[in-house]
Amino acid sequence: MPENNTVTMDQLRVGLYVMLDLNWFQHPFAFSQFKIKSEEQIREIRSLGLNSVRYNPALSDMAARQPSTDAAPITTPRVPADPDTDMEESAADSQTVNAAILPALAAKRALVERIRIQREAAARVESAFVSAAKAIRDIEKNLYSHPRETVEHATNLVTQIADSILCAPELAIHVMGDRTGGEELYFHSLNVTMLSMMIARDLRVPQEALGALGMGALLHDIGRKEIPDRILMKTEPLTPPERKLYEMHCHYGVELGRRLQLSKSALAIIGEHHELFDGSGYPVGLKGDAIGVLPRIVAVANYYDELCNPVDFAAALTPHEALSTMFARLRAKFDPRMLQAFIRCLGVYPPGTIVQLSNGVIAMVATVNTAKPMKPVIVIYDANIPKEEAILADLAREQDLNIAKAIRPAQVPLEIYNYLSPRKRVSYYFDAGKSGQDTVAR
Repeated sequence: MPENNTVTMDQLRVGLYVMLDLNWFQHPFAFSQFKIKSEEQIREIRSLGLNSVRYNPALSDMAARQPSTDAAPITTPRVPADPDTDMEESAADSQTVNAAILPALAAKRALVERIRIQREAAARVESAFVSAAKAIRDIEKNLYSHPRETVEHATNLVTQIADSILCAPELAIHVMGDRTGGEELYFHSLNVTMLSMMIARDLRVPQEALGALGMGALLHDIGRKEIPDRILMKTEPLTPPERKLYEMHCHYGVELGRRLQLSKSALAIIGEHHELFDGSGYPVGLKGDAIGVLPRIVAVANYYDELCNPVDFAAALTPHEALSTMFARLRAKFDPRMLQAFIRCLGVYPPGTIVQLSNGVIAMVATVNTAKPMKPVIVIYDANIPKEEAILADLAREQDLNIAKAIRPAQVPLEIYNYLSPRKRVSYYFDAGKSGQDTVAR
């Protein structure tokens, strides 16, 4: 075996983990590196015109790690016959190669078409996200000056969100890009609203309660308008007096909500979204069932988003870390049903998580389909493909491929980090317009 771990075409074996030094569009496979699963794949590799390929012994099956050096050649040398016979046999060989590779090339073309459709969906979903964020900006800015019209505007937005989420046969959760129109201040309200609705959908919350849930989640932090910016934007720990003043935003929010004539259920969310199931929350320290059902839903979504998107970005957790922290260390703080539904929908690897796949490839989770949370759509790192044309793979279609582990952004090389562009701020939106299996947002 050569020291650089290469094999000739006649040494290819099922179980060998090979790496094709070709452009992604120059071969018929979904990935440029993979474990050979069948003799058909060997025939397809041999048809690519390569003299040898690299392979990874560590990722290969034990029996395939030492390719034989005396294996039978691909073709048997023969004495030249007359030209007509040679041409006929050459044509026959060509047809055999084409028969082996054409189905795989057709599959590659189908994959390229799916990626094109996914990118179109990305633009559509991101546009809807920006529009919703701008709507929330207008709602929060006009609460005092035009209260009646603003509440009506908020009601319409919540109704649209609720209807689209409830009507979708499957719900795809997308991680949004950073270039989203400068509405960052309003992403938290939008995230909490969308994630709360996601939990409610999973728990089959009655439709008549969804309006109040959406309104309360959308306006859960309106009391923060009464808190000075020096406290809201402070990255160091708050002093006890500052903490006491900050916690008053729940009380101020309820007062403002009453003036806006919000429903009792929406007011309960505004007042109780920081109450925790073990009694360690605020402003009252309610415990267990003393907290309303809808506030318990919003508490999970709110806590998660604050872990992912704190005031000090240096303290931000990745989506995977935030979910793991809530489940492993802070589980007692949340209603078990709400937390289980949240994890069930987001999956172990929420959108925005950098992962290593079972074939060693590094990728980022771009979209989770709530019906198949362990089989998300991922953006794959491939140095040979421009970032703007990055491969999108639906793990639901790649039966032999799974996520092996999550990786912190700091643990990946800078070029991979920049290619996958993990978001400093994690924002989510839903594609409820069609089946989540065929859509993705970057």
